Amino acid sequence: MIAWDLQGKVVAVTGGFGSLGAAVGRTLSAAGAGVALLDRVDAAKAPADLPQAMALGDVDLGSSTSSSTAMARIVERFGRLDALINVAGGFRWEKVDGGSVETWDALYQINLRTALNACQSALPHLLVSGDGRIVNIGAGAATKAAAGMGAYAASKAGVAKLTEALAEELKDRGVTVNAVLPSIIDTVANRADMPSADFARWVKPEQIAELIAFLLSPNARAVTGALIPISGRV
Repeated sequence: MIAWDLQGKVVAVTGGFGSLGAAVGRTLSAAGAGVALLDRVDAAKAPADLPQAMALGDVDLGSSTSSSTAMARIVERFGRLDALINVAGGFRWEKVDGGSVETWDALYQINLRTALNACQSALPHLLVSGDGRIVNIGAGAATKAAAGMGAYAASKAGVAKLTEALAEELKDRGVTVNAVLPSIIDTVANRADMPSADFARWVKPEQIAELIAFLLSPNARAVTGALIPISGRV
């Protein structure tokens, strides 16, 4: 494992109480960053092994007001904000035939609207940083949707296009914007849903976190607008 130097940086991680968000928080904290974990659930459910991180619970990223308030609280605590990692999101398997338009609306809200609100809320602070970073969690499934994956893939494809468009907007303003595209992530929930799968082929949260740490590092200043697959052996 390469120890990227993120000393002095302050990073907001949405969906920070979940398996991937917590892994990202641990990796960035170990690299020296100040970490703020945001989630829609109560702060009491924040990862117990990250007591040094700022835990912001009950944050509704579907609301621009709630999102902006959370970013302002981070800057009030740390004095700055250098990076935003958009982990918050969700999944629902449902075929188009027999499915509902409400599922498409819900996954848009959960996966794309949350990322958009977080980006817009963090952007004023990232521009002040002078070396800002945004990393969005997309999905490998967005490039080729399987049966039952239409709504999820479409919402994550939206995240990819948000990433590309925002990278173009910001390429001369000192902020890079990239997305990582995982395959199946090795989490307790996914193992329970797919007990017969070969878990060794899946990508681990810590491996995704390492890629994110690189994208936040000075070594990645030339990387923006990239959609980076991280697929394990799926």
